[in-house]
Amino acid sequence: MKRILLSLIGCLSAIIMLAQADNYPAGSSVSDFTVTDTDGNTHNLYTYTSQGKHVVLDFFFAACGPCQFWQPTFSELHELYGCNEGDLITISINNGDDNDAEVIAYEQTYGGSFAHAPAVSNQGGGEDVTTDFGVGAFPTFVLIDPSNVMVNNDIWPLTDINTFIDAFPQGSNIQQMACVVGIDEQSVASFTDAFPIPTSGTITLNIEAVTSTQLTVEVFDVLGQQVLTEAFGVITSGGSTNTMDLSSLSDGQYIMKLMAENEVADVKRIILAR
Repeated sequence: MKRILLSLIGCLSAIIMLAQADNYPAGSSVSDFTVTDTDGNTHNLYTYTSQGKHVVLDFFFAACGPCQFWQPTFSELHELYGCNEGDLITISINNGDDNDAEVIAYEQTYGGSFAHAPAVSNQGGGEDVTTDFGVGAFPTFVLIDPSNVMVNNDIWPLTDINTFIDAFPQGSNIQQMACVVGIDEQSVASFTDAFPIPTSGTITLNIEAVTSTQLTVEVFDVLGQQVLTEAFGVITSGGSTNTMDLSSLSDGQYIMKLMAENEVADVKRIILAR
């Protein structure tokens, strides 16, 4: 999948082999910035890093085809690592071409079925950050560590979510966690185990529910497309064991979402291999 390079005379399609956040090569210190997302929430880089968090930035613009293609994968990363409540912060930064309404429409159209990372338009300071980082090709994904050092200023080419995971520095201990935004604490459920992984077709799910809860498991491929759903009905408080038949799916990696009363309660990454 090609990226789009911006120039003074227009937009050209090209495969870019060189680093794209040119002002901050790997190992350099990144300057602080503050932006406001399309929901009106403020994000300050140094505040996040001072909390020991790593930060992944996604530089994009709405008309960029490769950005559109990879947006569901970035959403998957955001959700798999806790929707900015865990060790990893994810933020989408617009290059300055698009306002709040256009960025919201872009996220709704191309963000996929996963929870979407906060997105910053030209109204929230996206253009200034793009200029400061020296980004000229889109999408560009960068990783910053808690000491404000650029770990990777061009996570590319992408294959799937594992490209991001493989970019995490050794020993960073960035942990996956459930994205539980908007879930009533009284109806939270979670995967306590899923086995075998990899599975050849049938997977056993141990689920713990806090209270009696309507549970459904939804399965998504690496592009964020829902490929399977199974309703387990109302499960009373405590643990339960359930099985799912995945034999209709192709070999590969998938994300399982545990839905409690139509809200995401837990997320599990699995592998199907025969």
